[in-house]
Amino acid sequence: MSVNSPFYNLSDVPSFTLTSTDIEAGGELTGPQLSGAMGVDGGQDVSPQLSWWGFPEETKAFAVTCYDPDAPTGSGFWHWVVTDLDASTTSLPANAGDPSADLLPAGTVTLRNDAGEPRFVGAAPPQGHGPHRYFFIVTALAEPLGLDESASPAFAGFNMFFKGIARASLECTFELK
Repeated sequence: MSVNSPFYNLSDVPSFTLTSTDIEAGGELTGPQLSGAMGVDGGQDVSPQLSWWGFPEETKAFAVTCYDPDAPTGSGFWHWVVTDLDASTTSLPANAGDPSADLLPAGTVTLRNDAGEPRFVGAAPPQGHGPHRYFFIVTALAEPLGLDESASPAFAGFNMFFKGIARASLECTFELK
């Protein structure tokens, strides 16, 4: 596994299935999942629809993240972090990452992404930087993380390391030429 993988330093946990009607594993992100807020022409900052199943019975909560390990920051770029989704939640509709749409189940916590907003922000790699990978990840948790909105995405990831019991992911790409 590459050192530039978001899973490199994480525990090896069982996997389960994650699908989407909006994005395809190995596919390229398009307008809805690109960032108009960060200047990408046609970008709409719409989080994709996600559905998951096959997670462990003992799952008590989920976290959903979108992460770009290829960002030129030294620490990647968190596009979206939602924690403490109830274990009965097995899908999110498109645009659940927009707080004004009010599509997330009660009790979830949305952290500020690396653009400083508590929402989904789409792909916006630097022009000419090459293709970036975007990992949409659902982590099954042994218990809710119990973080509030002031926690950083990295701190949420640290807590997921200890409470994560299974993981599902979709990897997509985008390049701004």
